[in-house]
Formats: sequence, structure tokens, C-alpha cells
Amino acid sequence: MAESFDRNKIIESMFDPITSGILAELEDGGKELSYLAQKAEVSEDEVKERLSYFIEYDFVNTNTENEKIIYSANSQKLAELIENNENFDDTVDELTKMNSYLN
Repeated sequence: MAESFDRNKIIESMFDPITSGILAELEDGGKELSYLAQKAEVSEDEVKERLSYFIEYDFVNTNTENEKIIYSANSQKLAELIENNENFDDTVDELTKMNSYLN
């Protein structure tokens, strides 16, 4: 069964500074929601919202440990998305767009 996620939505979200910071935290291993919110300096609800699409399509996983929800990145799936040839141009375009905002 083919996945029907919006590749552009995932890639654009990955290049959002707050969301990319959250994802970077998750690459180092599972983290609690409160930790992610504190590091990103946003509310827990905003972290949930920013990760909801990633969770829906298994780019981010959730597990319950000691009654706490732990978020972790599916780094392999995220890397495959970026490395996919058809997405490379989209990635370059997003980097170019980010650069234009910063300069």
C-alpha cells in the first residue's frame, strides 16, 4: 500500500526553524513532550500540533513509558524522504527560500 502523505508539507515543515529544532532533538533519542516544549520555547500543544503530521505518517513515533509519552524520530524514513531524487530539488528550493528570508 503506497503512502499518500504530502511530501512538500513534510519537507516544508522540516525546514521550519522550530519544527527542525524539535526534530533535531528527536534524532538524539526519545524525548518527553515537556522537554521538547521547553527546548523549543513553545507550548506542549504547539509541539503536538507541529509533530501531528509527522506522527500520522510514521516519521515520528510515540511510545508510553511510565505513563509519559515519549516522542522519537524515524530517522531512516526522514533521511529517505530527503535523499529521494524527486525530493532533492524540493529540498534545494526550500533551502533557497530559507536563505532568502534570512538575508
